[in-house]
Amino acid sequence: MGTNILLENGTNEVEILEFTLGDNHYGINVAKIREILQYQPVTPIPNAHYCVEGIFMPRDIMITVINLKESLGLHDRTEQGLFIITNFNKLNIAFHVDKVVGIHRISWADIIKPDSTINAENNGVSTGVIKMDGKLIVILDFEKIVTDISPETGLKISDIENFQGRDRKESPVLIAEDSPLLSRLIVDCLKRAGYTSLHIMNNGKEAWDYLSERKAAGTIHEDVHLVITDIEMPLMDGHRLTKLIKTDEEMKTMPVVIFSSLVNEEMRRKGEQLGADAQLTKPEIGKLVEAIDQLIDRKLSK
Repeated sequence: MGTNILLENGTNEVEILEFTLGDNHYGINVAKIREILQYQPVTPIPNAHYCVEGIFMPRDIMITVINLKESLGLHDRTEQGLFIITNFNKLNIAFHVDKVVGIHRISWADIIKPDSTINAENNGVSTGVIKMDGKLIVILDFEKIVTDISPETGLKISDIENFQGRDRKESPVLIAEDSPLLSRLIVDCLKRAGYTSLHIMNNGKEAWDYLSERKAAGTIHEDVHLVITDIEMPLMDGHRLTKLIKTDEEMKTMPVVIFSSLVNEEMRRKGEQLGADAQLTKPEIGKLVEAIDQLIDRKLSK
């Protein structure tokens, strides 16, 4: 399924596929989708999580099927509907939904961030809400849904054991990540690796505003040595943030690391075109620390 070039040049736009579960409308970033298939029988797996319907193998690729209604507490299983086949965090997963409505091209600035009454830090599974044609479309946090079912697919904190006991507090790092849970895990991992001077932002706009303030104060390169950014974020996405940094005469030498579940071959090309210094998928926290070390050391040696 083609993803066009919306994110290629940092336009801060995204294509969202709208689908339904019962009478409710939900959304997923088209960049996560490989294809959409009609429902077909699956092979159940003994002792699997209750949200896992089973597996099937289209074109010799084994894919796990997650019943999205069950994962959202709707409890209405049916042998009808569609499979949305996704690829993120190096995983191929099918989400069983009722029907697909269509694709919408929107700006990240028009996506409303759910507040804490809707998205408790460890339980929320929505990353944003779109108001369109008199209805609300809830964009789901598919990474969180998968991690809740299979925790080993999340950040591998054990990967940073070799980096503990260091002191890198003299190297401040800015993090742009909209997921409270992932943000907390990333911060915990970086602190274990010695990076204790951290600036946490909820989206690309907050990060850009902070960088702009530091630039105006004349302390940008003292206050921030490196930026870590997700791609999918309300208000401003990570590609747009990267473009703004890399096209600013004073900031363009600032190392930018894209740390996202969406980093695949196509997204890697887009990130490179925008000037990202490193791009890693979210389970690879050990490789993230290695990349930060190398980029900051290189920056400080100049």
